[in-house]
Amino acid sequence: MDSALYVFVEDLRAEGVRGLLDRASTYGVRGVAVAAAYHQARDVTPHGATRLTLRGDGVHFPPPEDLFGGLRLAPPVQPGADDRPVEELRAACAERGMRLHGWTVFLRNAAIGLACPDVTVENCFGDRGAPTDLCPAHPDVRAYAVALARAVARQGVDTVVAESLHFAPFGYERCSVPLGPMDAFLFGLCFCPHCMSRAADLGVNAETARQECARIVGGVLDGDPPAEGEVTRAALTAYAGPEAVAYARARSESVTSLVGEVAAAVTAEGARLTFTDATGAAKGYAHGLPSAGLAAHDSWQLGIDLVALGDIVPSFAVLGYARDPARIADDVAAYRRSIGKNPELRVVLRPGAPDTDSADRLAAKVRAARTAGAGAADFHAYGLASFDALARITGALA
Repeated sequence: MDSALYVFVEDLRAEGVRGLLDRASTYGVRGVAVAAAYHQARDVTPHGATRLTLRGDGVHFPPPEDLFGGLRLAPPVQPGADDRPVEELRAACAERGMRLHGWTVFLRNAAIGLACPDVTVENCFGDRGAPTDLCPAHPDVRAYAVALARAVARQGVDTVVAESLHFAPFGYERCSVPLGPMDAFLFGLCFCPHCMSRAADLGVNAETARQECARIVGGVLDGDPPAEGEVTRAALTAYAGPEAVAYARARSESVTSLVGEVAAAVTAEGARLTFTDATGAAKGYAHGLPSAGLAAHDSWQLGIDLVALGDIVPSFAVLGYARDPARIADDVAAYRRSIGKNPELRVVLRPGAPDTDSADRLAAKVRAARTAGAGAADFHAYGLASFDALARITGALA
């Protein structure tokens, strides 16, 4: 069974590339996935050079001028990029016979979103209140994503691991009005001109969908009772009407076509794409207790059409953020049925809190994933987990 350990460039600087790979080798992983392009974060790092680490938006290598020189959008460059840490890691991995994956965050970038608000998602009220969320239907964003994919592939990685290459879940910092899951879903749909135009091209009455979303969400914000129950197509049709559901489903065209362009660009650079579906994180990130609906059945809510992508993408990564090994098995099996038998299927597990409390539990989850059809178990993430938690990986891969 293949395996990889997710690492940050800050981890490499704290412990040295060779020191980190020496430790990773003791866990038995066959490769590392380095965050070559990442997003803003403020992380508790139990064994880092700092115990609270601030990360920035952007890339850890100099962006190739031929890729970004003519584009409106370009990635911010993180401090120390000129030291070429990814290049050093590539050489050290080659010495050890380890694979190197380029972990790449595509459409989550607050620096770009704040500088160019028009490329971010726009809700049914016309608000652009999510500067971190770049819209996959915007032509400038699509050109940026393709160039970023090529740039990471050129770092000599075996695969480009694509994170946030789809619509993001709706989020906010504070809300004192009760919103049901369906209200929040409608609130988070993007109605920018590009999304509406692409939906209209597919025969959807985009303006009617926007008006219905604004009416329903506006009513809840004004005091109407929130919707109960999980988001399903049937429940959403009854609550918001068929046009709103058709609009939500039409978003998959933007995602599928963009992923296809990115996959082709990565292949042209001599690497291959691993597409990461973040639905498992949306359901279980905070506690490891995902709601009843399986992640594969809910991924349409992020504009992901698993059946279509199964014919385009050679490799999938799914986030097994659940405490129960049986839930991991059910999620992995559902993904395997959806994407078909050909694409590689990797499950990403956390070796520590909040969803893994022992070596036995981690080993049980790896076994469950393998039995259900996963060909690889990856572990997130070196800099965020304690050494005691990371040591569980050894037994889980034995």
